[in-house]
Amino acid sequence: MTSPAPLAPAPSRASWVRLALIGAVGGLLSGAFGVGGGILMVPLLITFAHMDQRRASTTSLAAIVPTAVVGAITFFVNGEVDVIAAVFVAAGGIVGGWLGARLLKRIPLTWLRWMFIALLVIVAARMLFFVPERGADLVELDALTIVAMVVLGIVIGVAAGLFGIGGGIIMVPAFIILLGMSDLVAKGTSLAVMIPTAISGTVTNARGGVVDLRAGIITGAAAAVASFGGVAIAHVLSPEWSTWLFSALIVIATVQLAVRAIRAQRRERNERGR
Repeated sequence: MTSPAPLAPAPSRASWVRLALIGAVGGLLSGAFGVGGGILMVPLLITFAHMDQRRASTTSLAAIVPTAVVGAITFFVNGEVDVIAAVFVAAGGIVGGWLGARLLKRIPLTWLRWMFIALLVIVAARMLFFVPERGADLVELDALTIVAMVVLGIVIGVAAGLFGIGGGIIMVPAFIILLGMSDLVAKGTSLAVMIPTAISGTVTNARGGVVDLRAGIITGAAAAVASFGGVAIAHVLSPEWSTWLFSALIVIATVQLAVRAIRAQRRERNERGR
């Protein structure tokens, strides 16, 4: 009688220490720059947790939930969250997060890689040519401003669902340039908006079976703890230094992802040629 065929080896899983370190990096960025941390957590998960772009994006988005909660509360205690703006943008973000998460399952990985890289290039360019002022307030609310906030939320939600980011890299500059917020209020409000946006996208991803909840929980817990230090850094850094440092981080992540995307395309062409 022939022996049964051996079972295929289970896919390797990143150690909790490695995931916690990735989360700590994301948490520092979250508090310091008002972003979810996915801007670097995604490439770190790809590089050190050996995830593909899709799973790294969904796992990063799950990790953003506790990070955003802790960061938003810390800024709120300091009076640096515009609650009214957060409500309107979050309303659009919930819808956008659902749309982005559904699109994620339909977009080829190659497209997804280069769309994410293009987004990073745009953000880096914006950061280099605009330095926010500290102490500015939100412009007066009117019907056009409210509509703009909801539309901005939809765009942010789609970006969150597609790229595994909280949307802060879009929100913070939009709040500063379009609504006249100070850099600290923009960061605090951005984190508040991320909470429902990230939850919406993560629930959709979990139902679709495209998120690593174990990795998301470990990464998110570490990020939440590290975000306290990030908020402290935000208050110490000047707007100029905050802008330059964040731009440098984005450039590093962009180069790293571009190299990996090119290598992945070469491997795919070689496999098709066999």
